Amino acid sequence: LCQYIEATKFRDGARGLASADEGENFEQSPLRRTFKSKVLAHYPENVEWSPFDQDAVGMLCMPKGLSFRTQADTREPQFHPFIITREDGSRTYGFALTFYEEVTSKQICSAMQTLYHMHNAEQYDILHTPTTPRCPEEQRHLHPHPLNPHPQHTLLPTPSISRLQRFNSYDISRDTLYVSKCICLIAPMAFPQACRKVLQQLHQAVSSPQPPPLPLESYVYNILYEVPLPPAGRSLKFSGVYGPVVCQRPSTAELPLFDFPISQVFELLGVENVLQLFTCALLEIQILLYSQHYQRLMTVAESITALMFPFQWQHVYVPILPASLLHFLDAPVPYLMGLHSNGEAKQDRLSFQANLCFVDIDNHFIELPEDLPQFPNKLEFIQEISEVLLAFGVSPEGNPHHSQGQAKHRCLRSTDMVTDRRNGNLASSPLNSYLLRENETIARLQALVKRTGLDVREDASSNKDLKVQCDEEELKMHQLNIQVREVFANRFTQMFADYEAFASFLSDQPEPYLPFLSRFLETQMFASFIDSKILCHDDEDKEHTLRVFDFRVDKIRMLNVRTPTLRTSMYQKCTNIDEAEKAIEMRVVKIDHTALHPHLLDMKIGQGRYEHGFFPRLQSDVLSTGPISNKWAKRSAPAQWRRKDRQKQHAEHLYLDNDQREKYIQEARNLGTTIRQPKLSNLSPSVIAQTNWKFVEGLLKECRNKTKRMLVEKMGREAVELGHGEVSITGVEENTLIASLCDLLERIWSHGLQVKQGKSALWSHLHHYQESKEKTDATPAGLGPPGLIHNTERRKSDAGAALPPLKVSLIRDMRKLYKRYAFLRCDDEKEQFLYHLLSFNAVDYFCFTNVFTTIMIPYHVLVIPSKKLGGSMFTANPWVCVSGELAETGVLQVPKHTQEITFECQNLGKLTTVQMGHDNSGLYAKWLVEYVMVRNEITGHAYKFPCGRWLGKGVDDGSLERVLVGELVTPNSENEDRMCRTPPMQQSPGMMRRFVTISPNSKPKLNTGQIQEGVGEAINGIVKHFHKPEKERGSLTLLLCGEYGLVWALEQVFQHGFKSPRLFKNVFIWDLLEKSQVYFESAEQREVTPDENWQTRVRHFCRFMRAINSTSRNIGKDGKFQMLVCLGARDHLLHHWIALLADCPITVQMYEDTALIKDRSLVNSLIRVLQTLQEFNITLEASLVKGIGI
Repeated sequence: LCQYIEATKFRDGARGLASADEGENFEQSPLRRTFKSKVLAHYPENVEWSPFDQDAVGMLCMPKGLSFRTQADTREPQFHPFIITREDGSRTYGFALTFYEEVTSKQICSAMQTLYHMHNAEQYDILHTPTTPRCPEEQRHLHPHPLNPHPQHTLLPTPSISRLQRFNSYDISRDTLYVSKCICLIAPMAFPQACRKVLQQLHQAVSSPQPPPLPLESYVYNILYEVPLPPAGRSLKFSGVYGPVVCQRPSTAELPLFDFPISQVFELLGVENVLQLFTCALLEIQILLYSQHYQRLMTVAESITALMFPFQWQHVYVPILPASLLHFLDAPVPYLMGLHSNGEAKQDRLSFQANLCFVDIDNHFIELPEDLPQFPNKLEFIQEISEVLLAFGVSPEGNPHHSQGQAKHRCLRSTDMVTDRRNGNLASSPLNSYLLRENETIARLQALVKRTGLDVREDASSNKDLKVQCDEEELKMHQLNIQVREVFANRFTQMFADYEAFASFLSDQPEPYLPFLSRFLETQMFASFIDSKILCHDDEDKEHTLRVFDFRVDKIRMLNVRTPTLRTSMYQKCTNIDEAEKAIEMRVVKIDHTALHPHLLDMKIGQGRYEHGFFPRLQSDVLSTGPISNKWAKRSAPAQWRRKDRQKQHAEHLYLDNDQREKYIQEARNLGTTIRQPKLSNLSPSVIAQTNWKFVEGLLKECRNKTKRMLVEKMGREAVELGHGEVSITGVEENTLIASLCDLLERIWSHGLQVKQGKSALWSHLHHYQESKEKTDATPAGLGPPGLIHNTERRKSDAGAALPPLKVSLIRDMRKLYKRYAFLRCDDEKEQFLYHLLSFNAVDYFCFTNVFTTIMIPYHVLVIPSKKLGGSMFTANPWVCVSGELAETGVLQVPKHTQEITFECQNLGKLTTVQMGHDNSGLYAKWLVEYVMVRNEITGHAYKFPCGRWLGKGVDDGSLERVLVGELVTPNSENEDRMCRTPPMQQSPGMMRRFVTISPNSKPKLNTGQIQEGVGEAINGIVKHFHKPEKERGSLTLLLCGEYGLVWALEQVFQHGFKSPRLFKNVFIWDLLEKSQVYFESAEQREVTPDENWQTRVRHFCRFMRAINSTSRNIGKDGKFQMLVCLGARDHLLHHWIALLADCPITVQMYEDTALIKDRSLVNSLIRVLQTLQEFNITLEASLVKGIGI
């Protein structure tokens, strides 16, 4: 069961009175300081398959170092477990009991007296220094000295007596000095309840007035060599000094071993906070636990990681962080650490990052990182957990004071274990002693009640002992543990029942789950879980957790008939709690193995003497080796079985077979992205420097991997954004990747920071840069970094928006801001990091635009007129109206001399169209516009809206207003070479495609096959658009009016075979449609109608034509044709109108015999293709149908 037992104490002699390395405050009195400790002895000297790590054990037994007390201080024994994680991921558990022994060395007492004299003298000098300007550090510690004969120099002269008592709290002549000492058990598995009882009984053996029945060596020998590790699914009973101890181990079909009181976690934090902390752990966010009790740190950490089943924490895990390793809090990697608070409110002195989860356990407080997603079905989950807790009398809201009282009560019960009559020993009770001092009568009454109560409980439990072999409280703890764990395990089983289809897992999840699940699927723990599934070939190769989880999934499939998959948003409670609880009760009712009782050892006369109040140095000769061939060994379990079971358990804690183990160890060594565990030994400057260098390399590699993945995912998305191929990344996934990048940037800027100013180191750095920039360079607001910083939110800014100020600011001297080992002071790595970030210029992200929909954003519009044909001499008053996916600006007047405008409005979203025109005033009101540029001044996204058309009466198609469809371009890029960029978005057709001047030299060169292909591709693009999930769809306007869209395709249909017009006369498609309208109206009046359907189609066509012609907008003939196509697509009338126009006599007059519109088979094919749009609900952008009341 246990591998080692060791004792840690203050080193003997005055030379050992040295302060601890870290976290020391010399203004504190010597009794409040901590000193160096060392391992006095450990038994046995070594275990071949589990070497003893003396440095790590010494640090974790006394993480803050050694301490002193006097008879006036509380000296209750304190128990705490700890864990040592090796580089390969295997774990060793330790269980320490710290108590105080009287100091017998006169040298040590004299040294303590000397320290107090020095401390009092220092305080006296501080208080008697004349009032002079002091630095803030000195002013903080300025206090009055009680011996000051001049009260006018003191600030607080009243508490002089108490100050005197505090400064002189130790007097060698009248006080008794005590020093802390620790006994510890090292075990391969976590049995904290059993080990706590063993250690408390060992301590009670030396603190009791009566010596134990046997020498201490007998009990230690028994626990080391004669108490085996219980096999899976078995229970074990062995004897301590004063009573039996029972421990059990779950079977391979149950949840893994967990022996910590999980009820204490909920009492300390409450269900709501526990679930928030659990969410942070699942998302691999940095977690810092804070408490003055080491046991609470370990209990909370182990409980949270145990509830993760079937997933496992993959990163730095130090539930108790020694004082000498505080620099690891700066580690830029995910970690779960516990920090001792020393009973003082020092959390204000700690500098935390924005992406850190800080948990003040003692004060029932948790500080969460920003933008933490909600756990799926959070309310129902909390309700189910609360029902379990209430059944055991635990408040779901938490009660830290109640938990503390229970802990003290349990401590009193354990220390008073010798009063149990079954042991045959008697001892004084601290409660009775206190009562005797207060009132003898009350003491007698209380003692009588207590004795009566104990008799009643013993009589009541005597019948139960026939069934249950452990304490009632311990059984209750196990029952509560398994019920809560089963509830959590059931939730994961329901959520990840189809985890094998992880490639398409998110696509079928309920929408409320996506923010959490999309981030969770990016974690290392989920990736490792999937890797272990891929590597196993059959059930025998599966890890223990994976095998148990798969069994539960299969059970759900048998009990729940759901098709086609198990995915559902309906909350389902756990149904197998009773089965799991029954398995524990069965092991407790029937003990499978009873270990050998302690016995006398072959010791020399005089060895093993008892000395009251002092834990002795044990005899190493009898504890160095175990039994070989004697009667005790024969009665105990075979040594081979014990060794085999230990090795099996060692592999279980690693959760890998041999091949997988070597694979993952090698990957862990080569990965460099995380430092699995800080080494607790050999803390030399070179080792610390090497560890920091690994952090720097890990950050750089993580940056390279993240940028590479984001580029690949995003480029794949942009290439297919409008229907070309398949979508590879969703909006939620994109936001998840951006959030992950923000987290990385925050960790980089926080690494090695001298003084943190605010939560976000990166945001503080940008503000400092802004202030310095404003002093040296006057940058217009909104066009540079100051405008950028003022108008963006910190966490969700577009990738690349902050890159220019970052690059410039990093060139500055970092020596004042960062320590030497910081990432930002490593020039080569910093340069590579910036190059990786600058690679985002190749793609465009819209996470800021899509998330912050109500923010005010400045836009800049620039109209580029043609320099040909006198376009620059334009005299009218132009205007523009910018439209996006979220809103539009309305009409904005553009100064005709500058032809650009900057305005601020609510976020428009992705820009889709620009409406532009003029009032046709002045002498020269004809304007040839090449294109319009619109730039988002926050994100830097620039859109180009090509035009290439005239705006004016009597030129082109006579339009005074045009609707332009744009494309996203690289900022500050004037050329059309975009080989380094992702495929461009669709744009409005150019002048040669839209300007239908019917002349022999300008006829389209497309044949009927090409035109049919163009129509088919345009229709397919719309069909694909509606078959995508709603959040993955692009702009429908682009598919209708953009390049190679539906409008362009139908233009090609009507242009094909058009007869040549007269000289110097332009003929447009709208002319054909107007003549057809006149014919249909006259035919209807003459009642020359084939059938009723024909009449309905004609009425619809004529109504739309009249409405478009009567609009007040001067959109021109091509604009009217575009509007008619869009309205026809919306109302599913295009195929009817094509049939009407194909049979119209006007068409026969205006087209040649080879025209597509006169080929009946081709027209029928076109009609069938257009009919596919009938099943879709097409919603048009307001800019396309403005002014139309149909």
